[in-house]
Order: sequence, then structure tokens, then C-alpha cells
Amino acid sequence: MTDVTPKTADDLFTFLDGLGIKHSTKTHAPVFTVAESVALRDEIPGGHTKNLFVKDKKDQFFLLTVEENATVDLKTVHTLIGAASKVSFGKPEKLLEYLGVVPGSVTAFGAINDTGGNVTFILDAELMKEDIVNCHPLSNDATTSIGSADLVRFMEATGHKPLVLKVTS
Repeated sequence: MTDVTPKTADDLFTFLDGLGIKHSTKTHAPVFTVAESVALRDEIPGGHTKNLFVKDKKDQFFLLTVEENATVDLKTVHTLIGAASKVSFGKPEKLLEYLGVVPGSVTAFGAINDTGGNVTFILDAELMKEDIVNCHPLSNDATTSIGSADLVRFMEATGHKPLVLKVTS
């Protein structure tokens, strides 16, 4: 475990501002599931996300960011994302170590904390058709809206080359 303190939402916003990326954030009561967050839909336009932090038998980690209602077949998704085996969910300790977030706050913005390049980021092609993508800003008590192309630009600026793949059915 490294002694690096995970970045905060403010660090994230400063980073986005530095890249000239437009973003807006709405604070709300903490939400832990897609079901709990549905109440926010009318207030926050765009594609809302569900994030799956998974690993294969070789301890390669992946973050799948998909539209909230999409279905991912965990029995076969490994064939699409380049995993060495079927995937299982990554442990909360690795989630914190690599992405700087706890379960319930998983987000594509966690790329800002993955300075070691331990995680492969997968953005579902269907989600990326949305003009705006909504993700937690490293905590589940707010939602940050960002352009889908800007999300890719953000990830590239953190040293990640996200894969845009159709991983949902």
C-alpha cells in the first residue's frame, strides 16, 4: 500500500479546470446504488453511470463504466476487454489503493488516483454516445457532468488510454 493520499473532488475540479474541461457538479445526499440515484434524473441530464471494478486471475484490474441500466455479462465480458480469464469483483482494499475511492463511490474519475497505471478503463460504447456523462467526483454525495469526449481527454491526461468498447447487452 502506498502512502499517497487520494485526491479529493476539489483536486479533480482543479485538474479539469487546468485542462480547460467544462464540468458542473450537483451535490446531493449520498447514494450507494443506481436505484437510490434515480431520484436525481430529472435534475441532472445526460447518461448516468454504473461502474464495475473487476479483476482477472492474473490480478489485472479493470473499471467498466456503463450506462446505469445496462447489463454486463460477467461470464463473457473478459473476452471483450482483454482479460486473461473470467473476471470477478475487485476487493475494496484494491479499489481504495488504486482508484482512491470506497464501494459506492466508484467512478471513472478514479483514474486521477491510479498513478501506477494499475487499472484498465473501459468506457461502454453505448454510454459514450451520450453528449454528457455523469460520474461521482470521487465521492457519492455529488454528481459531476462532463462531455463524453472530455471524459476521454481527462483520462488521457491522467496517463490512461481508455478503451471504448461495447460491453453491455
